[in-house]
Amino acid sequence: AGQLAESGGGSVQAGGSLRLSCVASEYTSGSYCMAWFRQAPGKEREGIAVIGFGGSPLYADSVKGRFTISRDNRRNTIYLLMNSLKPEDTAMYYCAAGRALSLGEQWYQDWGQGTQVTVSS
Repeated sequence: AGQLAESGGGSVQAGGSLRLSCVASEYTSGSYCMAWFRQAPGKEREGIAVIGFGGSPLYADSVKGRFTISRDNRRNTIYLLMNSLKPEDTAMYYCAAGRALSLGEQWYQDWGQGTQVTVSS
């Protein structure tokens, strides 16, 4: 298996934007689906965006219209552009690689260490 390394998290005020990156060595050249999950304190991990090898994205209702997932296979990198951030978006954000275009955690075998996003009101 390859490695997944997230970056780009930080603190931002409500209404602001952040772009997360995930360097996904050995995944972007294959037929992997790449996803972003998040986990807030005291809550279960939630799948929020996934993109297939051909680029087709799927979003959770909680982020639809505000977040955009993309992939650059030449740079082995997955991105999550987050606009109109809300305090409830505060969480640890994880990049994951799997074989199904799904937001279900059970379909993903490999995970990064996460990057923290904090949104203040």
